[in-house]
Amino acid sequence: MCKNSIKQNIFHASYQPFRLKVVPLQTEHNINKQTEMNYLDRNEFNFEPSQKVIEAIQNFDPHTLCFYTRIYDQGKKSVVSVRLSEIYGIPEEQVLLGYGGEEMLKNAIHYFLMEGDNKTILIPEFSWWYYNRVAGECGGSFEMYPLHETGDTFAYDVSEVIDFTNRIHPRMLLLASPNNPTGNSLTSEEIGRIMENIPSDTMVLIDEAYASFITTDIDYIAPLVNKYNNLIISRTLSKFYGLPGLRVGFAFIGAGHDQFLSYCNKYLGYNRFSEAVALAALESDEHYRRVADEMEWGRQLFYKELGAEPGFKVYKSVANFILVKYPVAIKEKLQKALADQSYKIKFMTDKGLEDCLRITLGRREQIQTVVDTIKKTLSNSPLKGED
Repeated sequence: MCKNSIKQNIFHASYQPFRLKVVPLQTEHNINKQTEMNYLDRNEFNFEPSQKVIEAIQNFDPHTLCFYTRIYDQGKKSVVSVRLSEIYGIPEEQVLLGYGGEEMLKNAIHYFLMEGDNKTILIPEFSWWYYNRVAGECGGSFEMYPLHETGDTFAYDVSEVIDFTNRIHPRMLLLASPNNPTGNSLTSEEIGRIMENIPSDTMVLIDEAYASFITTDIDYIAPLVNKYNNLIISRTLSKFYGLPGLRVGFAFIGAGHDQFLSYCNKYLGYNRFSEAVALAALESDEHYRRVADEMEWGRQLFYKELGAEPGFKVYKSVANFILVKYPVAIKEKLQKALADQSYKIKFMTDKGLEDCLRITLGRREQIQTVVDTIKKTLSNSPLKGED
């Protein structure tokens, strides 16, 4: 027997299939013990993943990672894009995948601002700072259209968005629904009205990272994408599905953008572990809907406990966070009080929102702690009782 055959026989004799050993997840109330920090500053997920997600992780065969996916031989991108096509009723070739919603946004903005002379993107006021930074990365520029504070909410003025877009005629128009950090959204009818009344050569990018918190309805997406070839609707598994660490984003685009699809798609496929977990998450809507419904308790606590306090305003939100205006005179004391209890929330620094907090809606005991800490800090402040 040749030496190579002996080596092969030794290998096959000693080879034993193995499964990934997964340490059991901690209970919900101890979920942050590893970090000893309660992160309520980046709109992450402070609840348990679904059982299907847990099982997908526990049952994943590491040997799968030894090979590329072969689904591209069938002209498809991924098992995930195929499933999304089925769920949303949109052709698979018009489904985009990326490294979180972040890559969806970056790919679109970079590509469409670099392909011609028009390098302007129109973005909402009081929105995610990342939008204008991505435009700057590719030599683009941005202009802002207003969001209007009305009572305890912010809102788009659809007519104003249309007017701004026609006057400036940007290469791209970005809409965020719900918008981060203000928590307001657009209806499908409002989106359709905007699309119908702006230049057809303006690419419209709708960031719907938080959209699943509003409604279970997704039936409006396919008709919009089918009707308007200048439309991209971007979503993610990071927010509603609670998997920001998985880094899986997806989007739907109107027909006729073969070069952009080629720019975005990965010839050798996507992370196969992420694919397995993503598929499990997409089959877990019931679990994540219960979590989203649980967040209403936190919203109501903020309204009840802080809404009438001097210097405070609690804004309505349809996302997994809430925006709260507060007296900035207590900022340093509040930061210290929260840090002493291992809590992080977002102290806004955006122009026009410097007197606001954005707080992720976590578990009940977390939200109660934040509210109690704010009220205690306020009670130890000379502002208490003042108008």
